[in-house]
Amino acid sequence: MQALLKFSALVDGVNERVGKAVVWLVLVAVLVSAVNASVRKAFNMSSNAFLELQWYLFSAIFLLGAAYALRRNEHVRIDVVSGYFSKRARVWMELFGSVFFLLPMSLGILFLSWPVFVNSYLSHEMSNSAGGLIVWPARLLVPAGFLLLSLQGVSQAIKCAGFLAGACPDPTEKERKVSSEEELAEAIRRQRAAETAAGGN
Repeated sequence: MQALLKFSALVDGVNERVGKAVVWLVLVAVLVSAVNASVRKAFNMSSNAFLELQWYLFSAIFLLGAAYALRRNEHVRIDVVSGYFSKRARVWMELFGSVFFLLPMSLGILFLSWPVFVNSYLSHEMSNSAGGLIVWPARLLVPAGFLLLSLQGVSQAIKCAGFLAGACPDPTEKERKVSSEEELAEAIRRQRAAETAAGGN
């Protein structure tokens, strides 16, 4: 069990780092959207590349951030029924859901999406829109996102089993005390402080 919990901690650490990096894509997507809208209003011009970049960024946020959300227990759960059960019963439900619903779905999508990406990459697939972007990076996001989600699903199942065996704390408890927006604002504040300190040297 301890070896499995170490693997779980490794997966959690990877998805934590990926999630914190993906948070910055929210800011990038907002800036791209603002620039595109401003150019369209001011100069009556638009770019399919900018529009598709927005879609790519949104896809990256959703797909690469899904495992991070699961790691932080931010996925929607239906508590109308589970709220009446004991903590152990809820962890059993989490374990059952991870093994019999989450993992089959995420692994299925992972294996089905990989050939789509490979074909897109080998054929150098381009967007059908004039001036659009190359497509394979967007296709790659699907298997990459579901790989991370599958690994996090395995990690959740391990932690549930560990809790039931008395080897680790309840994995369904939320750890985060601040919102994602507050985390992003704090990351921006730290970045500015570091730039200011570097500029003063």
